[in-house]
Amino acid sequence: MNKRILKLAGPSILANITVPMVGIVDLAIAGRLGDAATIGGIAIGTMLFDLLYWNMGFLRVGTGGFTAQAYGRRDFRDSIRVLVQAVGTALISALLILAIQYLYIEVAFKVVDCTPEVESLAKQYFFIRIWAAPATLSLFAFKGWFIGMQNTISPMIADIVVNVANLLYVVYLAIYLKMGVSGIALGTVLAQYTGLLVTISLLVVYYRKLFHYINFKTSLKLREMKNFFMLNGNLFIRSMCLLLVYTGFTSFAARYGDQLLAISTIMMKLMLLYSYFIDGFGYAGEALTGRYIGARDVVSLKSAIRNLFKWSFIIAGVSTLAYFLAGDSLFRLMTNNQDVINGSAQFMPWLLLIPVISCIAFMWDGIYTGATASAAIRNNMIASAFSFFATFYLFEPLIGIQSLYLAFSVHLLVRTVLMTAFAKKEVIGKALTPYIVKM
Repeated sequence: MNKRILKLAGPSILANITVPMVGIVDLAIAGRLGDAATIGGIAIGTMLFDLLYWNMGFLRVGTGGFTAQAYGRRDFRDSIRVLVQAVGTALISALLILAIQYLYIEVAFKVVDCTPEVESLAKQYFFIRIWAAPATLSLFAFKGWFIGMQNTISPMIADIVVNVANLLYVVYLAIYLKMGVSGIALGTVLAQYTGLLVTISLLVVYYRKLFHYINFKTSLKLREMKNFFMLNGNLFIRSMCLLLVYTGFTSFAARYGDQLLAISTIMMKLMLLYSYFIDGFGYAGEALTGRYIGARDVVSLKSAIRNLFKWSFIIAGVSTLAYFLAGDSLFRLMTNNQDVINGSAQFMPWLLLIPVISCIAFMWDGIYTGATASAAIRNNMIASAFSFFATFYLFEPLIGIQSLYLAFSVHLLVRTVLMTAFAKKEVIGKALTPYIVKM
């Protein structure tokens, strides 16, 4: 079982190591183009895309779960149907996003509280990067499908291409051509389309024998997409709640001025840096859970879950040690602004705590996804989002901006407790339920 887990997790970890490079490269270059306002502008601009794209995360999550279960049943016609539905939904969603971009940005800055300089830079970034929407959302769908097919090599290649291309494009455009914030945004757009071309090429290379199952007319009928939309409706709500937490973190930090916004933005990147390692095992958990539920193999499912959590604890321990030894150095890689660096010391202890309290929740996310337990995922995330805001408002008068980090930690603990409590019913129980073939 460990060999199976590592075979799936290894490529995902290698890919995930490069995933944070998009945000890190953008922030690092912004930190060298100007002052804290430039970092803040990129942070707010990135947050605006989180509002759009994270809500579409179901394109990866739901697609992966459905595909893995179809793979477990060896039903490749159904897996191709899921792919067509996912990519079709991605493209329609991208067109909608492009259509509402101006309305969206006006409404967003009625809510986001920041300085005029940060707002101007964020808008400059947004209106260029928005044209990557069709590629970005399609990549979500393809990645989920590949993982469901027990193939983490292809998304690894695609992710590495996207993130290396982003680095090269952004450095060339923003620094060499001196395009500044516009160059950062344009580099991201070009990288996304480069990744999409590579992904389609991989699909043709590995799965062209399955193309005869493609039936656009049948797959995209509303009746055929009912289950897809029901699952993804719950995951959409889950994504909205998760996004409220992360955007709430950034928005609340912005209340304290550009310097603390810059510090908190970098801290969030660092706190979640370790998750890109554990998410590799989360993807393995998604693939294996869906596969064994589809095959109704309870013994293998329980074995996979036990071993997945062993790996999550190992990663959490190693990550905490790494943050202890190199946390300050990692922060300095993100900016050379001395005021921002000096102000970060009071927040560094949170880096040691986050891996310990979040590793279980992150692993359950992958397992629940493979089980397509979307209602439970939705309900757990609603409760944890409520705990985030309740904790912040309760403790802010007492400890100021530190309440923001406390609230983030509490929401992770709530996710851990609830998902652990309901796992027997929502995960193991599905493997015990006979699969009904639809006529």
